Amino acid sequence: TIPYSLIKNHLNIDYEDDRTAEWVRPCRCRGSTKWVHQACLQRWVDEKQRGNSTARVACPQCNAEYLIVFPKLGPVVYVLDLADRLISKACPFAAAGIMVGSIYWTAVTYGAVTVMQVVGHKEGLDVMERADPLFLLIGLPTIPVMLILGKMIRWEDYVLRLWRKYSNKLQILNSIFPGEAAGIGCPVPRIPAEASPLADHVSATRILCGALVFPTIATIVGKLMFSSVNSNLQRTILGGIAFVAIKGAFKVYFKQQQYLRQAHRKILNFPEQEEA
Repeated sequence: TIPYSLIKNHLNIDYEDDRTAEWVRPCRCRGSTKWVHQACLQRWVDEKQRGNSTARVACPQCNAEYLIVFPKLGPVVYVLDLADRLISKACPFAAAGIMVGSIYWTAVTYGAVTVMQVVGHKEGLDVMERADPLFLLIGLPTIPVMLILGKMIRWEDYVLRLWRKYSNKLQILNSIFPGEAAGIGCPVPRIPAEASPLADHVSATRILCGALVFPTIATIVGKLMFSSVNSNLQRTILGGIAFVAIKGAFKVYFKQQQYLRQAHRKILNFPEQEEA
């Protein structure tokens, strides 16, 4: 970029032999910086606007805003310029509307597929055909929303806190989890700092993927563990409860082991180098 002071202070040297050069007094500056060459000022304004011809530019010395005018446009160019401005302003709103609409209809489709998966293909189609269309348009998108909100409930953390609080009183659990590694009734040398769940950059994606795949997992677990149940809905609900309980138990146990490893962490002495 060209320094503004260089433009104002040295134009007389650059253009003193050019008698056709056009000069302008664009601001409140006085003295040697009062007049500036039109072409050089135009170049400096272009660099400040960076392609945006409607951006305002002011003098960096007196802060006076430059009065920039353009030649009148013909009717065709005026209409094209107006259309270009309207399109530029409308495109962000149109893009946002398309994105929101895409997300909405994706949620509707996911809700419909989930209903057929949980209730059964034929039964799900019958239910949706008999239902009010307005209810479907409102109810189906709430299915993925409720799954995501339910996934965000970290009930394992509450169980883990109760475990750590009352573990010293539950000595009977030593027979289930033998050894010091289980951490039942064993005092820890220190309380380690735990990272906040919101600080984990993977948490959002794990919550989203886990919530959306949960109906499929519940259906599979229900068919494997409760095949004697005739109702698809009851079988899926039982499968979902069983999956949540088993997964939660393993998650609580795994987090407790990580907690104990951090609590029993030690820092070793720096090894001394042998003298040659």
